[in-house]
Amino acid sequence: MYRQIRDTLLICSIDMQAKHQPRPPLKQKRRKTRKMLGTWRMSPELARQIMGQASAGQPRRFRKNEALYEQGTKSTKFYFVVSGLVQVSIVRIDGVEVVLEYMGPDTICGEGAALDGLPRFSRAVAVEETYAIEFDATRMGEIFAQHPEFASALLRATSLKQRVLAVRLEHMVSREPEGRIMDLFRRLQEMFAVDRPGGKLLITRLTHEQIGAMTGTSRVTVTRAMRALREADKIDMVDGYVLLKTPHDG
Repeated sequence: MYRQIRDTLLICSIDMQAKHQPRPPLKQKRRKTRKMLGTWRMSPELARQIMGQASAGQPRRFRKNEALYEQGTKSTKFYFVVSGLVQVSIVRIDGVEVVLEYMGPDTICGEGAALDGLPRFSRAVAVEETYAIEFDATRMGEIFAQHPEFASALLRATSLKQRVLAVRLEHMVSREPEGRIMDLFRRLQEMFAVDRPGGKLLITRLTHEQIGAMTGTSRVTVTRAMRALREADKIDMVDGYVLLKTPHDG
């Protein structure tokens, strides 16, 4: 199923492209760090069940821009991200990279190909220094027998990821750029939003380039679409973060 979604995504993507503080003399204003938390994560319950078997894996630390795994390779290893950020993407035959997700803490990646033994359909690269637990699928039979809750958690996490890919595929082929971008924001709202006057603030930060890579649009198109969404009173920007505005009745 993953590979059917992957192939269709490739075809579709070819067709679509703080308040100021007083500062003392001779000192620069300190800028607030804008942190990207990712675009997908599992529930705390699932994360605990998987992290509960961390002793069955190997701790790994990846430098910025270091690959966890490469597209087209075979490996029995998969990863639970403890800290940092990992970009999971597909590289098309024309060299264009299509971003699937940004995996922050409490996410898992690479488990599909590790378990089915086929070449990986995506690559994963650390966007920043990342700490992860590396599991080996060849040991899973023994671990699953002793800890069936671990097997159940992996299955649920993989199923959730597959559902997200399927929904993204549907939206990529049937929505205008504004609609695809709003679909992305609404999905992020379920995992990375806090209440703010007038709506929900997404606390994970995406650049226009990253939004474009995840919605099959160019950076210029994203800029135009975001402007249109602000004019339509659907979103606003607060210190570089997206505010999804509460619809007004009437």
